[in-house]
Amino acid sequence: MPEVPGSRIRSLNRAPIADGRYVLYWMVATRRLEWSFALERALEHARALGRPLVILEALRCGHDWASERLHRFVMDGMADHLRRLEGSSILYYPYVEPTAGAGRGLLAALAEQACVVVTDDYPTFFIPRMIAAAASRLSVRLEAVDGNGLLPMRAAGRVFTTAHSFRRHLQKVLPAELGRMPGAHPLRRAPRTGPARLPAAIRRRWPPATPRLLAGPLGRLPIDHSVAAADLRGGPREARRIWRRFLHERLPRYETGRNDLDREATSGLSAHLHFGHISAQQMVHELLAHQGWSRELLGPKTDGRRQGWWGLAPAAEAFLDQLITWRELGFNICAEREDHERYGSLPDWALRTLADHQDDPRPHRYDLERLAAAGTHDALWNAAQRQLLREGRIHNYLRMLWGKKILEWTRRPREALAVMIELNNRYALDGRDPNSTSGIFWILGRYDRPWGPERPVFGKVRYMSSESARRKLRVAGYLERFAP
Repeated sequence: MPEVPGSRIRSLNRAPIADGRYVLYWMVATRRLEWSFALERALEHARALGRPLVILEALRCGHDWASERLHRFVMDGMADHLRRLEGSSILYYPYVEPTAGAGRGLLAALAEQACVVVTDDYPTFFIPRMIAAAASRLSVRLEAVDGNGLLPMRAAGRVFTTAHSFRRHLQKVLPAELGRMPGAHPLRRAPRTGPARLPAAIRRRWPPATPRLLAGPLGRLPIDHSVAAADLRGGPREARRIWRRFLHERLPRYETGRNDLDREATSGLSAHLHFGHISAQQMVHELLAHQGWSRELLGPKTDGRRQGWWGLAPAAEAFLDQLITWRELGFNICAEREDHERYGSLPDWALRTLADHQDDPRPHRYDLERLAAAGTHDALWNAAQRQLLREGRIHNYLRMLWGKKILEWTRRPREALAVMIELNNRYALDGRDPNSTSGIFWILGRYDRPWGPERPVFGKVRYMSSESARRKLRVAGYLERFAP
């Protein structure tokens, strides 16, 4: 019986486990060394076979939206791993591609002497295509392991169309999953072998990254240098620091303060969750321990209510609803529908009402370039876009307004979707993620219901306005911080 639940493991090819020299863990999405089902699975193989473990963490430069912002964030994590594994029995191989395509062949070369290859199961961006292509070429078994959330993302077997229906499902199945968490420190069970030795030819052709390279300037890489690195640093070490600060300082004001533009009441960890620098399982486990929670506090009803089921304070319950329900709802559709980023995946009612109003006059119309430059007539929207340009994020409430205005200001709903995806994926540190994709499609009606009165452009899709936001929120300080 494997230690990692079988519901989280997928064999991507029919190749056998070979009599190789080591086990290879190809780290592509769960970029951490703690609370990792994929790392645990690789270590299971290493212990069973009596072989050392090699971890390959590579960073491509040829994918869409590769930029200094995204590269710096990932390389911060690679530097953490290099320090952590120095002198250990695990061989860590960080590789930063110097030119587009230069890393081609590295995985295959390492897999030639591997017993088995383990990688991360991630349902969107280029990763599903990349690991499927690798599986077809490798001569050894390739397993993908899902460590994305508390619920194995393919366990439901269907798409949930509302947060309420998904929450009801979670309340039925989560109690069992709470007993199937990954280990906090899997490296403590690494096999007692010496580190693997790799052929010198591999190191010559694909030189592993050094601490100097990982901390150095990015000017020579063929990536987008117009999107500068943000002040927020990446890596598991920084993620743990931010998480502890939230847990001990900000959590009590999360429910009432998260929409306050002048108070930092959110966790600030969406980018670290996206890049796998911190685990949702760790956050849930430590929050429950911090709250003194026990299973006896769970509510008896599985009716999908947002408050009361956990038996915790309202702020803790509100945070868990965002971290589990809304985040994993995005993974659900990405895992179940290959077309999850296409306009046609919207609910039928939303497609109909947007089609009915797609030719409505737009009093203001802006193209992608003008929107990217925060050059609209709306000062609050411009401030939100400038926050995205500078910090790689937008305040949670304003991110919804940001998308609604793009729908209102572009020629057609399909164009609005394309603009939102482009701006979000290029500038947001947590872009290219199931959770941010859910947010974009929510703008157009996914996970929502028809609203009245029917309006121009929006039809029955939920409407939001800057005027309403100004009435609800104190915006003066925010406008000042993100002035031109």
